[in-house]
Amino acid sequence: MLRVMFLCTGNSCRSQIAEGLARYMGKGLLEVYSAGVMPVGVNPYAIAVMKEIGIDISKQTSDPIDPELIEKMDYVITLCEHADALCPRLPEGVKKIHWPIKDPVSVVGSPEVVMDAFRQTRDEIYRRLKEFFKDINQSS
Repeated sequence: MLRVMFLCTGNSCRSQIAEGLARYMGKGLLEVYSAGVMPVGVNPYAIAVMKEIGIDISKQTSDPIDPELIEKMDYVITLCEHADALCPRLPEGVKKIHWPIKDPVSVVGSPEVVMDAFRQTRDEIYRRLKEFFKDINQSS
C-alpha cells in the first residue's frame, strides 16, 4: 500500500479535500495523510463541498507536519507555494510532487460565491488525483 501525504499552509481546505478524495478514490491502494505548515482547523466550506459528493471529512483533523511520519511516505504532494517552499527535506525514495492550487479561502463574496470556489478546488484536485492514479498504475 502506497503512503501519500498532502501538504498546504493551514491544512484546512486543499489538503483536507485531497485527503478525503484520495482516501475515497484509493481505497485499498493508499494510506493517506494531510498536514499543514501552520494548521488552523478544517474549513466548514471544505466539509460542505465534500458532503455534496458523498464524502464525509468532518472527522478529519488539521495537523502539523510530523517529521517522522513524512519520512515514511512514498509521495508528498504540496498544494501551495508556501508548503512547497517549507516542505522538510525528504529522504531519498520519497517522491515530491507540487500541485499549485489556488486557495479558495482567499475568495470573498456571498456564501454561494465561496462555495463555488471550493467546488472548483475540489474538482481540480479530483482531476489531478485521477492523473496521479493513472501515473502510479502505469509505473507499477
